[in-house]
Amino acid sequence: MRLLAALLLFCSPLTAQVYPKDYFRPPLDIPLQLSGNFGELRSNHFHAGLDFRTQQKEGFNIYAAGEGYVSRIKISSYGYGKAIYITHPNGFTTVYGHLQKGYGAIERYIKEAQYKAQSYEIEVFPTPTELPVKKGEVVAISGNTGGSEGPHLHFEIRDTQTEKIINPMFFGFDIALPDTRRPAITSIVAYPLDSKSSVNKSTVPIALSLSQQGDGNYLAEKVSATGRIGFGFSGYDMDSNSANRNGIYEADGYLNGTHSFGCRFDIYHFDETRYINALIDYPRFKSTGQRIQKMFMLNKYPLGLLHPDENNGIITMAPNFSGNYRLELADYKGNKSSVNIPLAWSPEPVAEPVVASTPYYIDHTKDYNFEKDNVSVFFPANTFYDPFYLDFDYSDGVLSLKNKHVPVHQNYTITFNGVPEKDIEKTFIATMNGKKPAFNFTSRKGNQLQTKVKVMGQFALARDTVAPVITMPKPVTGKWITSQKTLSLQIRDNMSGIKEYKGYMNGKFILFEFEYKTARITHNFDDGVFDDGRNELKVIVTDNVGNSAIFETHFFKSKTK
Repeated sequence: MRLLAALLLFCSPLTAQVYPKDYFRPPLDIPLQLSGNFGELRSNHFHAGLDFRTQQKEGFNIYAAGEGYVSRIKISSYGYGKAIYITHPNGFTTVYGHLQKGYGAIERYIKEAQYKAQSYEIEVFPTPTELPVKKGEVVAISGNTGGSEGPHLHFEIRDTQTEKIINPMFFGFDIALPDTRRPAITSIVAYPLDSKSSVNKSTVPIALSLSQQGDGNYLAEKVSATGRIGFGFSGYDMDSNSANRNGIYEADGYLNGTHSFGCRFDIYHFDETRYINALIDYPRFKSTGQRIQKMFMLNKYPLGLLHPDENNGIITMAPNFSGNYRLELADYKGNKSSVNIPLAWSPEPVAEPVVASTPYYIDHTKDYNFEKDNVSVFFPANTFYDPFYLDFDYSDGVLSLKNKHVPVHQNYTITFNGVPEKDIEKTFIATMNGKKPAFNFTSRKGNQLQTKVKVMGQFALARDTVAPVITMPKPVTGKWITSQKTLSLQIRDNMSGIKEYKGYMNGKFILFEFEYKTARITHNFDDGVFDDGRNELKVIVTDNVGNSAIFETHFFKSKTK
């Protein structure tokens, strides 16, 4: 009976199955320290795995967590950078990101695929017999490629069949990451949820003062409210191995002891990840940078991490109501912190807030198309999470969608008509929110330009007729560089941005790796493409509207050292 009870606890409806605790080994052979945990709140997404520190340097061996085969390799200048996916016979796939390079046969496979495609960025899917690996085999070297902000290993575990991402802690990684610290609660925000609601005489969200009690938990100031209200929080968790502030594993709200709303980072699909912008207080995040995780849903959305009651976490403060709202935060090891919020109904009348209405009301469940002059904007149903009044205008060549604090869930379409044919080739629809126009991929048909975007703001036509700039920080023209292992150039484009770069040595394609953080492309002479003696180098860089620049030089190099 005890074993059955334990299994039932572990195999809850939230996790749906028992995961093997001793099948996978750590992907590093240094002590594991986290710089990011599963589900952590990031810009436009939940963090999909564990980030392991690599002592602020690159070059550590990365080991296969289990036997299987390399089923996917994706090399990108952004995102996960150089990433390897290993499919295992137990139904799971492990992912290793931000790598410096593959190891052995895997690196040779990568180089061969890149030269075949004549591109640094590739995505290939080896067959089960091409790159088999054993548990503990070195498969890569740790690095800092892609969107990494410092050297580390990004590690994931996915369900091979569904491609859902699973918290690696279920597979025993918690054993190597001891944790006796309770989560910290840094702020509580109370939300009036409609024009007839208020909290402590306020019709806008307010932060509640907190006092820590003797037992380490918190007591919030009393809330006197009327109408429909909800709560949100910010907080973090720390384990015993490092001082890094990680995300909260589980949050639950209780109204008078009854579960009201919960969020638990166990398993989710990539299609769900952008719902983070509905889960957090997006306007507050855009204006202050603070991420408040809401414990309610005004309009329900399909995020499987959430576990709401029939009221979606919304509390109705009716006459003579009083009680308590308790927010409880927990980490994976079961360490908990809580805050109690006393509640009482307030009979005071509410001065209705002034709502900025416009002629362009959007019911988020419907399609909308708005036009003015030669510009149109089409919003498919469910582009947004909640209804609102769109602030739409087109004047002096600038399309303004001024609701910059409204989160966008999926692409909507902007169309400019009547663009002069002589100008259309080098013209694109730019986002004008920054100091200079930001490129959006723009399709051209006749005298029409069209783009799809996922952000509100200002948009206008921009024309780019200037070619990219190519420079060599350490010139090699006419020099013998036999001892030099790499060749680097910087490539920049100040308008539409770089689309493509190609390098040629003595007329043959050579591979350059692009690091966007330094705007540098680097060729490794270990590829062995150069000749003994004089070598002619040619690099062609093209921007997103077709302007090209060519850099040419020559140098001497010996194949014997």
